[in-house]
Amino acid sequence: MRRSRTSSVGWSRGGSGALIATWLVAVVGVLPSATPARWNVAGLLHMIQVILRADPAVYSERMAHPGRVRPDACPGVFATHDAADGALARIRLPGGRVSADQADVLASCAEELGDGSVHLTSRGNIQLRGLSRDTGELAARLTSAGLLPAPAHERVRNYLASPLSGLTGGLVDVRDTVFELDRAVCARPELAALPGRFLFALDDGRGDVSGEDADVCWRALDSATGAVLLAGRDTGERVPFAGAVDALVRKALWFLEVRGSAWRMRELDLPAGERLPSSPGVPIGPFTRDDGRTGVVGAPVLGQLAAADLRALGEVVVTPWRSVVVPLGLDAPGLVTDPDAPGLGISACIGRPGCAKSRADVRADALAMMCRVPAGVRMHFSGCERRCGRPHEPHVDVLAGTEGYQKGTA
Repeated sequence: MRRSRTSSVGWSRGGSGALIATWLVAVVGVLPSATPARWNVAGLLHMIQVILRADPAVYSERMAHPGRVRPDACPGVFATHDAADGALARIRLPGGRVSADQADVLASCAEELGDGSVHLTSRGNIQLRGLSRDTGELAARLTSAGLLPAPAHERVRNYLASPLSGLTGGLVDVRDTVFELDRAVCARPELAALPGRFLFALDDGRGDVSGEDADVCWRALDSATGAVLLAGRDTGERVPFAGAVDALVRKALWFLEVRGSAWRMRELDLPAGERLPSSPGVPIGPFTRDDGRTGVVGAPVLGQLAAADLRALGEVVVTPWRSVVVPLGLDAPGLVTDPDAPGLGISACIGRPGCAKSRADVRADALAMMCRVPAGVRMHFSGCERRCGRPHEPHVDVLAGTEGYQKGTA
């Protein structure tokens, strides 16, 4: 596979790549100039060339790990990240599921302890920002709401599950299974040593979360049996639905035995298994449930949802695509529910002033671009080379450099 000259992203020929290239040609003349970091037009034109000549396979950056000495710094509730706008806490939500009571608690925590918003992550979790370094009050509230059941395991409780499972489509219903998996992981003291980046997934057969490069995944093949995937690739092992949890726990224990300094399964020397066909996430807009009732999927702008809106939404499912499933009804305050809304595919790191490493107020610049970007284009604004929060799928990589926005280079 030939790698394009970029440090973060690969492109597939046709499809979204062609759409992105067409859009860039049209928009390059109307890019905003009155921004803290000016657009590098030559860099964007070069990006078009990269898209058009890219291989069909997508290049994903691989972090070198031999001799890794820096500690795993994934934040949680007890080990927060010190940002320029205060402490950042990441709260794990198994399968992204939040009850109405939990939504109320999270909203109150955001309003009374944080910056007034909940920030969605690319793993279906949420983050609270602007916290004090003493998170004892936060931990107490989350524990009482059932959101922090096992303090020793809190950073390893990373579980994706098909967001529409049990509502519409799918071969099996994995809603209860993801909580069974959480209990099984937390019951094994040794699994608390998993890296904070390690990711479990349960795919109900539609192929949505199995394409998210989870370290261990069970994907339904029919109503009784599923495939076990490691790093997104089929191992050839077939396990009944009733044995899915045991299979994933067993693979996680094996990873601990052999991982050395690796943080992710993909860093190991694994057999080159097949990638099963995947589907592109959860469509934005209303949907009809299998029971005939109606729900809706929406996305908060730049993945940031006001606490009051979360409280009003009540029971929700947070997806790994920074969208929210409202299981019942069409009322969705704070969410964009029109699939054709411009800028729907734009995401951004927190940028200035929230992050001291950022070179620009990337969220303000991303907002300024929203009306110009068609819904089908994925674009991520980053304030530095860390590219926090970037999407997994192919996207336009907009990096703030010392002299303006540009495409990252290897």
